Amino acid sequence: MRTTLIASLVLIAAGVFLILRPPHYSSEQSVVSLGSFQARVQQERTLPGWVGGVVLGAGVVLLGTALFKRS
Repeated sequence: MRTTLIASLVLIAAGVFLILRPPHYSSEQSVVSLGSFQARVQQERTLPGWVGGVVLGAGVVLLGTALFKRS
């Protein structure tokens, strides 16, 4: 029971963090490939905002479940 409560609080904190400060990652794509020659493009992308919303929602649902089982 206590583990569920702690896990839900961690998920809520992670969801809020992902919404407020979404992390960036780099993506590399091959644009042209001719024999042994390859031209690649590296793009910096941001994690979509809905990911933080899903994590936050999962934390809220887990918190509700933990509090419901407690009473």
